[in-house]
Amino acid sequence: MLRGGHRQTLAGYLLRRRLRWTRPAEDLVVDAGDGVRLLVRASWQDGPLADHPAVVLVHGLAGDDRATHAVSTGELAFARGWHVLRMNMRGAGDSEALCARLYNAGLDTDLLAVLQAVAARVPRVCAVGFSLGASLVLLAAGRRAAELPREVAVVAGVSPPLDLAVCADTIDRPANHLYASTFLRELRRSYQSRQRRLPDLYRLGHERGLRTIRAYDDAITAHYGGYRDAADYYACSSAGAYVARIDRPALILAAEDDPMIPIESITRWPLPPSGVVRREILPTGGHVGFVAPTQSRGRFWAGERVMDFLEEALRG
Repeated sequence: MLRGGHRQTLAGYLLRRRLRWTRPAEDLVVDAGDGVRLLVRASWQDGPLADHPAVVLVHGLAGDDRATHAVSTGELAFARGWHVLRMNMRGAGDSEALCARLYNAGLDTDLLAVLQAVAARVPRVCAVGFSLGASLVLLAAGRRAAELPREVAVVAGVSPPLDLAVCADTIDRPANHLYASTFLRELRRSYQSRQRRLPDLYRLGHERGLRTIRAYDDAITAHYGGYRDAADYYACSSAGAYVARIDRPALILAAEDDPMIPIESITRWPLPPSGVVRREILPTGGHVGFVAPTQSRGRFWAGERVMDFLEEALRG
């Protein structure tokens, strides 16, 4: 396995940057209430829906259903006989035409609405998130445990920022300038696009001059998300404190050398005494890198590990 957090992170991007979803897919539109409509790209197996399990895949910050880690994992899942549903967070990707509102890490009710819609069709459902999407999946599994449909049997999160404040400040360090500048460029572009669609809601030029993730979250994510400031947003939306409430099998997969997520922000949270949550920390893997020999396209070892865990849990 390639060693080094930056090497793993960048190699993962380079090896997967050309991955595209090639299976047939239909647009599933989910009404999450309050005028919010979510777009899910669904690829169904042939035959009765109940004959196959379904996996809902959730992208990370500044991503959408085309995120290559979701494509890689979804391709492997589909080849193994799973229905694959690639969720767009609120307003992400092509879903902006349905609802141009901004998403944030605390909108677990959006994911809950998607899982309820899938559970109405399929009796065995799993949810897998990557980076910010991993935090959202684990937040929903803990904070919304009593509301999750019983059909949602297993969840998993790859490289989850369980403490949003610590992770935002880590990304903003000089050593991570490449990552921060990439995220900020995409976040500013996304805000500008939404502002053009909803000029009465989003103020023109509000994104200008924001040079850190925390500054962006303070001025935009928190402001339009109903939080007092970035600190309030991070405190209310971090999944770490809710991990102990998860009541079904869950996998937390992370790497010690993740350049954006300090490993202590993963390990310091207590797990439920029931033992249903498994925390696996690899010595190397970077941020959603996990480049190693595997069945998953783009050498995404984490995709294969996640699918093995889901299938193991369903059999159990």
